[in-house]
Amino acid sequence: MADDDAQPDWFARIRVATAFLTRLPVECPDDVPLARTVAVFPLVGAGVGLIGGLAYMLAHWIGLDPWLSAVFAVLTTIVLTGALHEDGIADVADGFGVHGERQRKLDAMRDSRIGAFGVIALVLVLAARIGALAALALPEVALVALIAAGTLSRANVVVAMRMMPLARKDGLGAGAGIPAFTDTVTALILAGALLFALLFPWTWAPALLLGCCAACLMARAARRAFGGQTGDVLGAIQQVTEIGVLAAVVAAY
Repeated sequence: MADDDAQPDWFARIRVATAFLTRLPVECPDDVPLARTVAVFPLVGAGVGLIGGLAYMLAHWIGLDPWLSAVFAVLTTIVLTGALHEDGIADVADGFGVHGERQRKLDAMRDSRIGAFGVIALVLVLAARIGALAALALPEVALVALIAAGTLSRANVVVAMRMMPLARKDGLGAGAGIPAFTDTVTALILAGALLFALLFPWTWAPALLLGCCAACLMARAARRAFGGQTGDVLGAIQQVTEIGVLAAVVAAY
C-alpha cells in the first residue's frame, strides 16, 4: 500500500508522471514512487489531449480535411505517449482471445508478439478515435473533447489502480503500487475541477458518463478474465474511456 507520511512535492510528482505517461525527455527524481504521483495523472492526460487537439487545429488551419486532421491528431498523441496505452489494449485483446485457464491468458498478454485479436483491437481502436474526430469536423470541439477524454481516462486509470486487485505479483501494474486513498481522491478532485471548468455548464455530462461506463465494463471483463489489473489492463481502460467520450461527443454534435 502506498499510504505513507512522506509527501513528494507537486513539481516532482508532475515530472515523474510525465516521464512515465509520455516520451517527453523529463528529468525526474528516483526517490518518488510512481504510486505517489497518480494525483497528477489527470493533469498529464489533459496535457496530452491539449497537444493532440492543437495538432488537429494546426492540420485544419493548413487546409487538411477532417480525416487527415484526425489522423494527424491521433498520431501526435501516439508519438507523445509512445503508444503506451495502445500497446496495453492490444495485449489485453490477445489475453481475452485465449481459451483456458487464467495463467494462459496472462502469459498471452506478456508475449511480445502481437496476435490476431491484438491486431483487430488496435485497428478498431484507432479507427474509432480517428473516425470520431473526423466526424466532429469542428477544431474547437475536437480540442475540448481531446482534453476532456485525456483527463477523464487518466483519472479512471487511477481509480482502477486503487480499486482493482493485482492480477499478478510482477509487471508494470504491480511495480507501480497501489495509490494511497488521499492521492486517489486528489486525482478525482483535480480531474473534476478541470472538467467542470472546461465543460461548464455540463452539456457534455453524457460523454463523461459513457466514458466511465466503458471503463467499468473493461475493468469488470478484465477482473473476470485475468483476476484483476495489470499495466496492460490500465492501458485498455484508458483507451476505452477515451473512445467512449469521443463517441458521445459525436452523438451530441
